[in-house]
Amino acid sequence: MAGVDVQNPLLGETTCGSLLIHLQKIWDEIGESDEERDKMLLQLEQECLNVYKRKVEQTAKSRAQLLQSLADAKLELSTLLSSLGDKSLTRISEKTSGTIKSQLAAITPALEQLWKKKEERVKKFKDVLTQIQKIRGEISGSGDVAGSFVVDESDLSLNKLDEFHDHLQQLQKEKSERMNKVLELVNIVHDICGVIGIDFYETVTEVHPSLNDITDTQSKSISNDTLARLANTVLALKEAKKQRLQKVQELADELNELWNLMDTSEEERRLFDHVTCNISASVDEVTVPGALALHLIEQAEVEVERLDELKSSRMKEIALKKQGELEDIYTRAHIQIDTQTAREKIFTLIDSGTLEPSELLADMDAQITKAKEEASGRKDILDKVEKWMSACEEESWLEDYNRDDNRYSGSRGAHLNLKRAEKARILVSKIPGLVESLVGKTRTWEEEHGLTFCYDGVPLLAMLDEYAVLRHEREEEKKRMRDQKKVNGQMNAEQEAMFGSKPSPARPLSSMKKGNGGLNRRLSMNQNGGKSGKRDVPRPVAPLNYVAITKEDPAGLFTP
Repeated sequence: MAGVDVQNPLLGETTCGSLLIHLQKIWDEIGESDEERDKMLLQLEQECLNVYKRKVEQTAKSRAQLLQSLADAKLELSTLLSSLGDKSLTRISEKTSGTIKSQLAAITPALEQLWKKKEERVKKFKDVLTQIQKIRGEISGSGDVAGSFVVDESDLSLNKLDEFHDHLQQLQKEKSERMNKVLELVNIVHDICGVIGIDFYETVTEVHPSLNDITDTQSKSISNDTLARLANTVLALKEAKKQRLQKVQELADELNELWNLMDTSEEERRLFDHVTCNISASVDEVTVPGALALHLIEQAEVEVERLDELKSSRMKEIALKKQGELEDIYTRAHIQIDTQTAREKIFTLIDSGTLEPSELLADMDAQITKAKEEASGRKDILDKVEKWMSACEEESWLEDYNRDDNRYSGSRGAHLNLKRAEKARILVSKIPGLVESLVGKTRTWEEEHGLTFCYDGVPLLAMLDEYAVLRHEREEEKKRMRDQKKVNGQMNAEQEAMFGSKPSPARPLSSMKKGNGGLNRRLSMNQNGGKSGKRDVPRPVAPLNYVAITKEDPAGLFTP
């Protein structure tokens, strides 16, 4: 230290060396010993060392604080980068060169930028989560619960935000679908309420108050409870509509039946067109407002009751008309029924009320249908019977014609009789084949039906057998007459030879007249209880399959 300058002439500053020189000068003046001098210098060096130590400790502590700040900054930077998922600033976290302060100076702006970005990102998360929570509340029916959640700041990445946006879009889609479903159900409720005539606003308000405003669609409740209650309301209204339509259709059927029975005018029927127009409509086809209103149904019920009271007075007339139609069918089919008994039973049933008039008429309609079917099944045979009887009549006429000695005279109309005789001979020649065909068809019919085919109460095969017997007898009679004629001719020739004169022959009894007359008399006796007389138009006779009360005739109207 002895060689150190006391003062730096260039700097003009006091230094440790100059002070030490000044101190040595003072010691020289004092005459301080070397021992004391060394002791003081040692003390100065120790004090100087202590100062350095304190300064080093302070500096080391400051460096530790800076390192901790740098570590905290790096951790915060890493946390923010991880939370935001932003890789654009990762290069800053990777910078490790340079002094501590330079590294802090490089990280601090990035942290400020990331904090700002975090605040913006948190705001976006809050916005989307608020919307999600709001829609969830609307769906669950718990109301708006926005603000009752905390944003998870551990993951504020754009991917997570996109996930929330996707979820929000799904919820918005679901909300839209629910809203459309609500509007659809509300429209259905509106339409059905209009058709059945009940208050729409009162009905939907009972489901949820927000549904009674048709114009405001955004405020309508779309919760599960609202949808369920609305769906149940629609089901209840549809069931009510279905029941009312069934009631209207039943009333329409009754009205039509009564109108047809009463022969009601079209003008009176038009008063209830709003009822009968839906007689065959389905539930979905009835859309006219008020078509199924309760007061209209009550009006129809009153009309049905009024007509029902009047129908009894017309039933006898209608029933007798149908009975006449049935008898006419049987008459044309040559089937015999007990008309008097049937009419008496009809009057008894109507007067007693034991059978509904509609059931009685339905039963008579069924009997008419059955009679038509039976008549149709007999038509082929009946046509042949008519041909056979017509041929028999021509045969009888031909016999009378052949007995007429003046048939070839020039009297008026003789040529017409001659032509008829020619046609009659042709027709008579076909009788055997016609009878044979008729017998075959009749037997086939009886085998198929298990019944005897009767014609005006007489078994047809018996009539044909009787005709065959009579025809055989007639042929035998003709043969005897021819033989007798030969014998008479021989006797006349002998008498003429003996006496010289020809006696006037007696007019023989006509065999054909006798034969056909016998057939007609037998048919007439079968028909008139054994009394002979002129053959009338055949009357129907009861077929063997008719019983007093059957499934087809529960009233027992047509007992033979």
